[in-house]
Amino acid sequence: MVTASSPAPAATVSGPRAEVVCDSVSPDGARVTTIEVTLHRFVLAELNTHRAFSRNSASSRAIPVQRQLDAVLQDPAVPLEFGANQRGMQAGPPLTGDAHDRALAAWLEARDGAVAATRGLLDLGVHKQVANRLLEPFIWHTVIVTATDWDGFWQQRCSPLAQPEIRAAADAMRTAYEASTPVEVVAGDWHTPYIRDEDGELDVETRKRVAAARCARVSYLTHDGRRDLSADQQLYDRLVTAEPPHWSPLEHVATPLAAGEPPLGNLRGWRQLRHVVERQRRTAAHA
Repeated sequence: MVTASSPAPAATVSGPRAEVVCDSVSPDGARVTTIEVTLHRFVLAELNTHRAFSRNSASSRAIPVQRQLDAVLQDPAVPLEFGANQRGMQAGPPLTGDAHDRALAAWLEARDGAVAATRGLLDLGVHKQVANRLLEPFIWHTVIVTATDWDGFWQQRCSPLAQPEIRAAADAMRTAYEASTPVEVVAGDWHTPYIRDEDGELDVETRKRVAAARCARVSYLTHDGRRDLSADQQLYDRLVTAEPPHWSPLEHVATPLAAGEPPLGNLRGWRQLRHVVERQRRTAAHA
């Protein structure tokens, strides 16, 4: 086990990263963008405060424990800097030299303790929805975010006042957003994240269902690494038939508002699949 006084071991720190997975503009000029971002799990709450976002996250309840263990051992999420303690919400200057190395060693010692405890729970047969929680401070976490209004997020999080880890994630997201060119979506067509060219020609209903399922999974692949349209559609069916239904993945799939149609939800100028399916469900219940 690493001690706080020993030299810090080598650690692969990949850093926050972001990719635009779907970018659309309506006939009225409303742009909706879906970004997949990987960030430090310990700043997820700061991302989740932004109500303009529809978002889904990779789930600790779904990912196998051994995969999470491998991830935190091979590529742990380490603070981008260890700022000096001082009054207020912002840290002082980053530690350097031996002080930095000792801080990093202490962080990785805590990681090793979490790994040992998680392995103990796994040996006891404890489910991943509990065992994986101990690893969360040390994991990279992937989130899919869809929005039409980003300026408030850029202003608050791409700021020197923001914690370095959320600022780095926000900077990566803004860079990806600014480098992306939205595709025109005509009335009646849909913004469908995670639909790839290799999926072939899909009818619009299948595209909507598959996109929503992949947003729930935060990947175009299944949890065991396969591309499987049948599994995607089965997952969609489970989302909308569960009691209560899991609506949030359907918020990333959207169609341009028709002329005169009142706004609904958090995507300006777009109607989300969630609201379409919810309305159909209510209509069927009262039929």
